[in-house]
Parts: sequence; structure tokens; C-alpha cells
Amino acid sequence: MKLGVLLPTFREGGDDALDVSDQAADARIDGVFAYDHLWPMGSPTRPSLAPFALLSVIARRHENLVVGPLVARIGLVGTHHLIEQFETLHALAPGRVICALGTGDKLSAPENLAYGLAVLSADERRALLRETATALTAKMPVWIGAGAEATNELARELAVPVNLWDASPELVAQMSARGAVTWAGPVPEDLAGTLSGLASAGAAWAVLSPEVDIGLLTQWRETR
Repeated sequence: MKLGVLLPTFREGGDDALDVSDQAADARIDGVFAYDHLWPMGSPTRPSLAPFALLSVIARRHENLVVGPLVARIGLVGTHHLIEQFETLHALAPGRVICALGTGDKLSAPENLAYGLAVLSADERRALLRETATALTAKMPVWIGAGAEATNELARELAVPVNLWDASPELVAQMSARGAVTWAGPVPEDLAGTLSGLASAGAAWAVLSPEVDIGLLTQWRETR
């Protein structure tokens, strides 16, 4: 199972995110990821760094790291623009970009409304997700954020992993029986035990939130 870290992007500047990327690269963590929000969920007065610009800098700074948003949200930009963002990142880091996509939900809808962006129906967002994923699957790995069963079925139809947020190892095992699965979530109390459980359940990746102790990730990997 590969290991990733979410970058601290809810900041005024990029210094903290670059520091985490340096630590991850030094520890031989497999990849770093960035949220795709206009503000931290529920906190519209706080800042949020644009993921693709930050990941582009890190991709050139550390050539051993995989990079990607987690997840790029359908509807924040036009579909063709979103595809071009991934293709540009891929040009900077060929073979090291993960195209992780999500439909968004009612919790993220206020971000769209605040900037005059349409809040599309779930079916409309899935159609755009299909278009984006189909355009990019031949160029880079694609993940689809788990959600409604119709979204999960789309991932299986496209033969790409479902990314589960904060799911138990038991649910990961159930989902992995039907197709590839990756995992992301907050740092659990029993980090080593959870990582071992996720690996045994079939998760291809585990991506931890920015608070994770990267040294503990290294220790877990060394015991495998």
C-alpha cells in the first residue's frame, strides 16, 4: 500500500505546504495531495491555496513525489479547463500525477453559490465527471471520490479506483471486493493498526490529513 499526505493548504501562504512536501520527500513518502476548496468547509472567512499551482511547484521541487488534488471538484471550473489543468500538471511531472475527481455535495455547494457558480444536479455532475475521467484515463491514473452508489458504479464502469474518505477497514474490504479502492482521511488514534488494516483490506493508497506525523508513517512502512 502506498502512502500519501494531504498538504496544509488552508493558509495565507505556501510555506507550510512546502515544508510538509520536503518532509514527505525526505521520508520517501509516495505522494502529496491538496484539497480543492475555495475555503475550508464551513469557514468562508479563511483562506485556501489553489491546488494546481501549489502542486506544480512541488512537482518540480521534488521529482520523487506523486502529486494530485484530493479531489478536484467538478463544477468549480469548466470541464475543458479542468482537463487542461491536469494535462499541464502532467507535462510538468509525467507519470507522477493522480487525477482524483469528485462530484461535490451539499456541504460544498455554498462555495459555488458565493462565486456565482451553478450548483448542478448530481446527474449533471456525474456526466461531467465521466467526461473528464474519460479524457484522462489513458494519460494518468484516475480516482473517483466515493459517494452515491451511482457515482461508485461509474468508477467501476470506468475501471478506476473509488477513493473512500475515513472509511473503516471493514468497509474498504467490502468495496475492494467489487473494484479498486484507495483511502484518505484524518489521522486515526491507532495509526499503525489502521494502516495495517487498510493494507490487508486491499487499499492501494492511504492518504493522511496534514496533521500526521510523517515519522510514524516511515516507522509503519519499515515494519511491513
